[in-house]
Amino acid sequence: MKSFHKIIGGLIAVGLMVIIPMVQAQQAKSPVLAGKERLERFDKFTGLKSASAFKDLKWQFLGPTNISGRCTDAVVVQPKGKSYTMYVGTASGGVWRTDNEGVSWVPVFDRQVSAAIGDIALDPVNQQILWVGTGEANIFRSSQSGCGIFRTPDGGKTWQHMGLENTFTIARIVINPKNTGTVYVAASGHEWTANPDRGVYKTTDAGKTWEKVLYVNETTGAIDLVMDPSDPNTLYASTWQRIREKWNDPRNEPDYTGSGIWKTTNGGKSWEQVNTGLPDAKFRGRIGIDIAESNPKVLYAFVDNYEIARENDESEGTDSYGRPRGGVIKGATIFKSSDRAKTWVLMSGQTPETKRYMEYHSATYGWVFGQIKVDPNDENTVYTMGLGLNVS
Repeated sequence: MKSFHKIIGGLIAVGLMVIIPMVQAQQAKSPVLAGKERLERFDKFTGLKSASAFKDLKWQFLGPTNISGRCTDAVVVQPKGKSYTMYVGTASGGVWRTDNEGVSWVPVFDRQVSAAIGDIALDPVNQQILWVGTGEANIFRSSQSGCGIFRTPDGGKTWQHMGLENTFTIARIVINPKNTGTVYVAASGHEWTANPDRGVYKTTDAGKTWEKVLYVNETTGAIDLVMDPSDPNTLYASTWQRIREKWNDPRNEPDYTGSGIWKTTNGGKSWEQVNTGLPDAKFRGRIGIDIAESNPKVLYAFVDNYEIARENDESEGTDSYGRPRGGVIKGATIFKSSDRAKTWVLMSGQTPETKRYMEYHSATYGWVFGQIKVDPNDENTVYTMGLGLNVS
């Protein structure tokens, strides 16, 4: 019996010697491939595909029919022809186009290096030109990184890679309507690691070259960007400091000070912080911003606010991870500026009922949604994205 126990003990010891290094290897972070290397690998893949004996075989869809997913942006060609033409970008399914107002859709981005879409933008002068920023900026665990920005001159028939391959996630693309060769990009950077390729980028030659015009630090990227419709040299950007780890959500940390709103009046040459009236930097998470086209003095900000709204009592138990529940954060908080972002005024949660409503607006997931849109014809009608679509 003693010999048997020794044999079992020896087998367990050998097993642990084999398993522990394997587990440690799995826990180690994989190296981040540079954008250039990812593009080179995609070119090799394309070459193998074109030489494949199976290249002419057609795929048949078998199911399942209920495949979940996320749409990250949508744009509509204006003015309307016989029917509206729309493009939709998706988190992991590329870009889709409809010419009959959504009755049928065709994919137009399937043969590119990334199917993860962060934002899309139509050229306001020539709407056959579409810009696509790859890499979903919402940073779910299921989010996929991109490989820069792409441009089509013909409504999605052909595409050209226009750089920024090391940004990995692109949150917003803004085009100067008076000079469409000038384009601004809000890049959020790597999801899991620090990197300097984040912030606001600008091109004045339709993507041939890029200049980084706003940079905070290697863990703070740009998450939203809007242009004053009355002055294309005036832009507002929101920055978000976040790094996601495998064991947590990308929420604010006490030593984070990079999240905030910035303004330029000279096309990005210089920027100033415009956070007067907003929560302190240590409480600011993701920030969505928008400007009222009908009155450019008016802006709104959706702030993921980490100030404590109320403490939990002991009866509320533990969270989904078995940890004691902390205080309930304010979460989604809406601010308004009527003076071009000089000052901000709290608009949401003015009564106990609305305070509780806003707590559940996006719960602790303001970092997921974090977007706000103003009706272009009415500065007082505002839409926010949370656990549902909300309107005020």
